[in-house]
This record gives sequence, C-alpha cells and structure tokens, in this order.
Amino acid sequence: MSADENVLGTPLRPCSVAPETGYLRDGHCRHVEADRGRHELCAVVTQEFLEFSRERGNDLVTPRPEFDFPGLHPGDRWCVCVGRWLEAYEADCAPPLVLEATSAAVLDDVPLETLRAYEADDAID
Repeated sequence: MSADENVLGTPLRPCSVAPETGYLRDGHCRHVEADRGRHELCAVVTQEFLEFSRERGNDLVTPRPEFDFPGLHPGDRWCVCVGRWLEAYEADCAPPLVLEATSAAVLDDVPLETLRAYEADDAID
C-alpha cells in the first residue's frame, strides 16, 4: 500500500482544492506519518456532520483567515480525520465519502464494505 493509493487500490485522486484540504493542504487526503489526526477520508460534508464536529470541539464552519480557512458549507469536500468519521459513524451521522480520494491507509481501521456503504453519489470526474 502506497501513500498515494486510494481504498480502491488505484492512484489517489485529489479531494478538494477549493477549499484546499488535506494535512499538507495540497488537496489530497493522503497518509502522512506526521499527521496524528489522520486526515485521510475525503468526505462530502453535511450540515449534520458539521454540527456534530462543532459539538465535539472542531468548528469547521467558522472562517479562520489566519489559517487561510474559509469555513465549510454542506456539499464541500474535506479531508476528515479517521477517528472523527468513526465517531460520526457510531452516532449515525457520518458524511458520504469520495472513495477515489480516500487514502488506502483507512482500510486499517474501516472495512471497505463500510466505506462503500457511505460512497458519495458525486464521484470525481
């Protein structure tokens, strides 16, 4: 498994460049050893997930210009942490995922069948 491989075993595609996402802010949800949060799942965020995340101390809605962060809106693609997505999954509010842009490293924690059940309708062109 390569850091540039997705959960489908093909080359990792970009998740989003507007807003720019990923631990490295290069648009990719890749596995990076230094990323303790593991921002490896490409999610299409929903209002329910954004509220869930804010309730747990991670406000993804409020713009933070000092970090060049515009704030997210439902429908935006964003690299979310494996742990937070699993919490949302347990709470029945996990957002859909773009599997072509989700790191293969996620398979260490989440079975492919589960990921496929949350596959977003809007695949990457």
